[in-house]
Amino acid sequence: MLKKFKELTEKEILAIAIAAEEEDGRIYGEFADALRDEYPSTAQMFEEMRAEEVVHRDRLFEMFRQRFGDHIPLIRRENVKGFLQRKPVWLLRPLGVKVARKQAELMEMEASRFYARAASRTADVTTRELLNKLADEERKHTQTAGELEEKHLTASAKAKEDESHRKLFLLQVVQPGLAGLMDGSVSTLAPLFAAAFASHKSWEAFLVGLAASIGAGISMAFSEGLSDDGSLTGRGSPWLRGGVTGLMTTAGGIGHTLPFLIGNFHVAMLVAVIIVAVELGVISYIRHRYMDTPFLQAAFQVIVGGVLVFLTGWLIGSA
Repeated sequence: MLKKFKELTEKEILAIAIAAEEEDGRIYGEFADALRDEYPSTAQMFEEMRAEEVVHRDRLFEMFRQRFGDHIPLIRRENVKGFLQRKPVWLLRPLGVKVARKQAELMEMEASRFYARAASRTADVTTRELLNKLADEERKHTQTAGELEEKHLTASAKAKEDESHRKLFLLQVVQPGLAGLMDGSVSTLAPLFAAAFASHKSWEAFLVGLAASIGAGISMAFSEGLSDDGSLTGRGSPWLRGGVTGLMTTAGGIGHTLPFLIGNFHVAMLVAVIIVAVELGVISYIRHRYMDTPFLQAAFQVIVGGVLVFLTGWLIGSA
């Protein structure tokens, strides 16, 4: 059972901070090791960030020992509601410098928000002062990480846009919207086409597809909204993310359901299949455009999943 941030004691807050600084330092060390041969300057930057994380950890541990003794309770970020689930990109080889930069930005942004929020909940003056100082230092790290690409990818043309705005748009709208669109477009295929092949009647298939789309939208909206309150991750209001996810999930299912309003079953089926193909292509493009996934890889993943779900509906409906 995940704990809410507001339920944490000051002892637990410091314990989480110590564990987080240690983990982040090890991740920066992995980035430095992976990039050292091709991007030595970037690797040195990550080494310096790793060293600063070690200093942060030691300062936090000293504060913890002064207030609570040597025993640190076993509690980590993954035990608290509100933190981002990190993909272990540091294990990838070869590791792209752009991937490392984006991960570092997200890590430092999350750390800065954590310290600022932790300071506001801390009554002890010296602890609050330390947490505020760390929040300021993590904000400086965020700026440093954001400059890595300009310093070490000078050959690539970079669009002059507000990166922070794009990041927030990605976290608050694109990611939950894409998750909803994928779920709605794929998960509703099986019940819709099972009903269509079983009944060979457009209206019955439409009712099943409509129910599946709305039900999936409601389920995904609650799932996304309750997963993260956005206070630490910067992902924005859970109402916004839940609403975007739910609407896109319903839209993904409704798209290939509407053709079954056509009275002629065979025409409706043909139009629905065409719309499914278009939907899967759009999802592949969005994954490529916003999630930095190679287009062919994104298309393969999405299309294979969609085809398997479609075949499931066909087999069940034809039984």
